[in-house]
Amino acid sequence: MKLFVFPLIVFILFVNSCNKNDNSPVPKNETKAGTKVGLVFDIGGRGDKSFNDAAYKGLETAKEKLGIDFEVIDPGDGSDRESALRKLASKKDIGLVFGVGFIFTDDINNIATEFPDKKFACIDYSVTPGKKIPENVAAVEFKEDEGSFLVGALAAYITKVNKVGFIGGMESALIRKFESGFKQGVKYANPECQILSGYVSVSPDGFKNPGKAKEIAVSQYSNGADIIYHASGLSGLGLFEAAREKNKLAIGVDMDQYKEAPGFILSSMVKQVNESVYMIISDFRNNKFTGGEKTFGLKENGVSFVYDENNKNLISEDVKNKVDNIRNKIISGEIKIDVSK
Repeated sequence: MKLFVFPLIVFILFVNSCNKNDNSPVPKNETKAGTKVGLVFDIGGRGDKSFNDAAYKGLETAKEKLGIDFEVIDPGDGSDRESALRKLASKKDIGLVFGVGFIFTDDINNIATEFPDKKFACIDYSVTPGKKIPENVAAVEFKEDEGSFLVGALAAYITKVNKVGFIGGMESALIRKFESGFKQGVKYANPECQILSGYVSVSPDGFKNPGKAKEIAVSQYSNGADIIYHASGLSGLGLFEAAREKNKLAIGVDMDQYKEAPGFILSSMVKQVNESVYMIISDFRNNKFTGGEKTFGLKENGVSFVYDENNKNLISEDVKNKVDNIRNKIISGEIKIDVSK
């Protein structure tokens, strides 16, 4: 056996020598500077079964299809939004930062000005007429009033008592768009139908208080409503609990929320938040990112309502056709929605 030792040592030394002289780059697992994506969640955070989860789904799709890496921050009560955005923007490997929710608007404008070499996107950006949007900010807006009009009409066609309800998370311009569209849709389909409305809070905390939302829902159901639509983020889970207890129907928002209360969810007004996040990341990755307003409505398939195997037993084909007809009229401009109402 000793005869093989010397040749073996020579072979090992030869291989090591070759490796030392090899000038080819050594593979690294580090992310290339500026290619990673950062995202700061809205009030309620990941796991809200709604708005935040939809945004996270967009990140996951981008990772799967585009191979991007991402980092997220949950700011808790929302008081650390600006510092969370700054933390992500300060990292060399992150080139695009998302703020999820209209309450990020001012903070993201400030941070974008501070980091002009980075790209930013705000979901539900609150556009102020006459105020310039930073060139490195994609201001994503949805026509919530259009999708809400559809589920309002749906509720008006389905109700058996001519009384429905609405629950908003925070009294704000954005959530009033949901309420206004819903009310106009109800009245368009059924002028005799009454509408009960309630808000969880005047602050962003209204998006993470299921207990308060349940109280409002129980009150509306007790006052005769048999269908309630919500635009309240995590708080909507309180509505679904009330629907189960009262054996009534609810309408979800942002994502298809059927799984939160199977059999009690009439439909959901979906906003393609996940698609908008993915599209912006795709543009960023392909060096096609542009700032400014990005609006998604019925025409762009940015909003819609759910009709599938899970809820088709609650919605007749005739009603489905009526709602689809309304959708076409909104897209064509025959039906005009007044968001100032």
